[in-house]
Amino acid sequence: MKKKTWVIIISVLALLGGGYYAFRSFSKGDSGIQLKTAKIEKGKLTVSVTATGTVNALFTVLVGTQVSGTISKIYVDYNSHVKEGQIIAEIDKTYLLASVEDAKATLDRTRIQMEQFKRVYDRNKKLFDEKVLSQMEYDQSLADYETSVTTYHSAEAQYNRALINLRYATIKAPISGVVISRSVDVGQTVAASFSTPTLFTIANDLTQMQVQASVDEADIGQVKVGQEVRFTVDAYPGTYFKGKVNQIRLLATNVSNVVTYTVIIDVSNPDLKILPGMTANINIIIEEKVDVFSVPLNALKFTPGEGLIKRYHISLPDSLKGNKEKRGANKSEFSGPLPKEGQAKVIWIKNADTIRAVNIVVGINDGSSIEVKGEFEEGDEVVTGVIQTQQQATSQNPFVPQMGGGRGTGSGGGGGGGGSRR
Repeated sequence: MKKKTWVIIISVLALLGGGYYAFRSFSKGDSGIQLKTAKIEKGKLTVSVTATGTVNALFTVLVGTQVSGTISKIYVDYNSHVKEGQIIAEIDKTYLLASVEDAKATLDRTRIQMEQFKRVYDRNKKLFDEKVLSQMEYDQSLADYETSVTTYHSAEAQYNRALINLRYATIKAPISGVVISRSVDVGQTVAASFSTPTLFTIANDLTQMQVQASVDEADIGQVKVGQEVRFTVDAYPGTYFKGKVNQIRLLATNVSNVVTYTVIIDVSNPDLKILPGMTANINIIIEEKVDVFSVPLNALKFTPGEGLIKRYHISLPDSLKGNKEKRGANKSEFSGPLPKEGQAKVIWIKNADTIRAVNIVVGINDGSSIEVKGEFEEGDEVVTGVIQTQQQATSQNPFVPQMGGGRGTGSGGGGGGGGSRR
């Protein structure tokens, strides 16, 4: 019994001794803890909304045919430049010419009949006025004449329709532009019985393009007509093209419970580098400031722990005094809600072997850096976290158990070595 009691006492004393040894090591300033810093820089800060979209011509017209027949001639090909009214193809006119001749013959026949009934009516009218002809005979001649007039007008309409169909056999460009698609070849038969077949696709002047961007519903509230847009295409990596928001369409698109809205962006394309159908990686500029100071967002998350406070003889601001929960809890990456513009914060600036707290007011942020205003100078080093290497106190004291071996680059508690890597 006494032996067991002594074992317990010795174990407790060993643990207490190890903890005291580690505490003394950290309170003197653990050489295994190094500060991560970044310089306060002055420059341009941009807030933007990212999206993807497709490049399209400003106007694209599908050229079809309203008559059926066989393609006899094609005058244009892919990438051909055409003018409005230019003949681009023809359909075989043999059947259509025959239809015109038949309609013309019918028109002539009905015209002759109408003239004959007109003469009969004029003669009968004189006889009727002289009371030589009965009322019945007069009415019959009038009805025959009026019927012949309507028959003539019907034949005239059929003749005009045959002429129109003949003109439709000559396919003309409805707009000036570039042929980007040709769907037929010479000798191919096209049928326009139920729907108009597409023969060509013509895009208007490709020096003016538009991008249809899909913007997430969470970002659409920040997008306004007239905002500047910058985008890239895979064909020219590193080259930025510019445009402006022209339209925000109200119809939402829901794909796999992801709601997006279509934003139309007007783009100037004088060099014809951008082609229809290209995928655009888009940044819609929400706000942009130049000549402002900025720091990484991680700088707002850093607070020194007890070990760093003693090591650098830090004087804590009133907001951190007596509040241990706010100290030593910095993380390697910024998390939580982003601070609002105009909100007061604290950053820590390192000067040689000292660290001082500086009160700041934050401005806009781009997701990685944030605008700051306060009493500092350009080039000052702001603390963004700690780099904790293998702790000497733990590795050298055999009474303290090892916690997962040595530690590489990470950011645990700012001091005291009590934080954990996350």
